[in-house]
Amino acid sequence: MTTSESQELPVTYADIERARERLDDDSVVKQTPIERSSSLDEFVGGEVYLKMEHLQWTGSFKTRGAYNKIRQDVDRGVENFVAASAGNHAQGVALAATTCGADSTIFMPKDAPQAKVDATRGYGATVELVGKDFQETMGRAKEAVEDTDAEFVHAYDDLDIIAGQGTLGTEMYHDLPDVDTVVVPIGGGGLMSGVSTAIKHLSPETRVVGVQATGAETVHESLDKGMPVTLDEVNTIADGIATGGISETTLRIMEQNVDEVVTVTDTEIARAILLLMERAKQVVEGAGAASVAAILSADLDVTDETVMPLLCGGNLDMTQLREVLIHAMTRRQQLLSLRVRIDDHPGVMEEISGIIADQGANIHDVRHERSVHDLDIGEAYLVFDVETSGAEHAQAIIDAVRAADYPVDDIDPG
Repeated sequence: MTTSESQELPVTYADIERARERLDDDSVVKQTPIERSSSLDEFVGGEVYLKMEHLQWTGSFKTRGAYNKIRQDVDRGVENFVAASAGNHAQGVALAATTCGADSTIFMPKDAPQAKVDATRGYGATVELVGKDFQETMGRAKEAVEDTDAEFVHAYDDLDIIAGQGTLGTEMYHDLPDVDTVVVPIGGGGLMSGVSTAIKHLSPETRVVGVQATGAETVHESLDKGMPVTLDEVNTIADGIATGGISETTLRIMEQNVDEVVTVTDTEIARAILLLMERAKQVVEGAGAASVAAILSADLDVTDETVMPLLCGGNLDMTQLREVLIHAMTRRQQLLSLRVRIDDHPGVMEEISGIIADQGANIHDVRHERSVHDLDIGEAYLVFDVETSGAEHAQAIIDAVRAADYPVDDIDPG
């Protein structure tokens, strides 16, 4: 993906170094740790060091770019800022503006996670919930600054924003100078543009890999066409990278600095979220987990490498966490829905419940289904929602029910 001939780019490493000098307040932006994950080592056959930017003050890298821009603008006399965001950029702008003594108004999609809305307000911003997706919200935010003295803070199409995000790349390099591959999520490309600029300046031989969610993928087509492509709609649990488009600036930088881009599904992202919770004891949102999903996928080989996935955000809404856990646990057959065909008479439910209990499983719910076209008169389905320890336990339960001469199907196969 990188070009053989280097071209002058709109953001340089010198810009990133100047941004680092501005980000000298640990109460606004702090250095986040890295942590080796022996569990992920085993999964990928390499050495995995997690860059834990989700532990940043706002739960995201976004404050780096926002503060770099807003600090300069306030010094020039700007007092009001407007931004559009699904959540993380919103919090970064809100914290940066408040810290610099300015006002901020953040436009967020109507379905933005409530935790991110509340946090943005908590950092001092006024929040306007408009639009069904990021692109519509962006349009409304830009309209709001017309004929006003407010400054619009773009989430990724801004040189100062990109330079600020680039400070994370410098930090990643100094954390682990011998890293072979860094993996960075891509939404609009601001984070990747900044990080890749820093990494390629400090360590040109390090492989820089981007990752997008399949429901919001734009980079491959943009590269093919040589211009930014915008999606009409996006569909992914990774709302932090669900921008539905990149910019000419970020495309240009990524063309030169990024070695390859892979995509991951929501199922792969959900698996990564659960794995990070179980093995690394870290709660990471979909965008943040995408980098781990990438190294676990068949599309990215990091065998025998030292690899650093960037966990870029940790603002996971509890409602979304529940949905992710249910989805991931169902795929692993830790949550099992069994449909058993029975002769509908007293005592059958008790008997089958006993069979399941004898296997050491917990029944969450059970219900009758009688109005089903393939049932004969006097028959019914019993549907059991069962908690298991995994696929082997699930199969043992199914085998036990079948051994009692009951036809049974797993209606939520993993």
